[in-house]
Amino acid sequence: MRPPETMPAEARKGAPLRPYAVLISLAGVAGLAFAATSSVYAETPPSRAASAKAPPINDGLPMPGFEIAPGSTAIVITDPQNDFLSPDGVTWGVVGQSITENGTVENLGALFEVADDTGIPVFVSPHYYFEHDHRWKFEGTLETLMHSIGMFDRPHALALEGFEGSGADWLEQYKPHIANGRTVVTSPHKVYGPDSNDLALQLRKAGISKVILGGMSSNLCTESHMRSLIEAGFEVMVVTDATAGAITPHYDGYAASLVNFRMIASAVDNTANTVAAIREAYAPD
Repeated sequence: MRPPETMPAEARKGAPLRPYAVLISLAGVAGLAFAATSSVYAETPPSRAASAKAPPINDGLPMPGFEIAPGSTAIVITDPQNDFLSPDGVTWGVVGQSITENGTVENLGALFEVADDTGIPVFVSPHYYFEHDHRWKFEGTLETLMHSIGMFDRPHALALEGFEGSGADWLEQYKPHIANGRTVVTSPHKVYGPDSNDLALQLRKAGISKVILGGMSSNLCTESHMRSLIEAGFEVMVVTDATAGAITPHYDGYAASLVNFRMIASAVDNTANTVAAIREAYAPD
């Protein structure tokens, strides 16, 4: 998130903006909007922060709110895998700064932990590429990049040889939560959204209509999951510090995603408030 004083020099001087500078400048506006959201929530009890009557914020947009309803609410985590979240992963050079600044690894861990403590359902939507996927005849920009660097590669859909500790594997500290016999791991999505996997089916079959969303990476798989789930009739809130995005010399994926999280989701909030609200929703009467 960029405050106005750190916007590109062209924006401050009134000169024409390069395309990437426009993106980053807009992302800075979103950052200010999100900061306003966070400041309100910081002064509000967690139950209000996640309620259907969340207070208004000061960015000129309504905040519909999101009420955690045991039995119909689940946590969805996208791509909690080494190639994103480990310093040894193939994307760490571009996502590491955002992950570190947001505390993404720790915040995703907190969501897994509160799920184990309360019983709120967890669904993991992973990203895998098998050998046959590398025979695709056309690809988008970052699909081309992911295939070329071997991101999320597995040798075969029906085998796990070489999986343990690979870039496609879960981050080590998440494994007890994912392998607890309760977490649902869906089939892999292949581009960014869940349109190519069975996440929506699994959620519907479990009676889930409301989703608390986090995971990697913010403006790609996480945002695509948000959009697809909302189009499929789910109510979605995004935990904005339980995700992160690529930062390059020309683009800030995380800052860009905050615009759409705020404009599209029913609510955005941080991990601390979300965890507290889940615990309150599941507290004995």
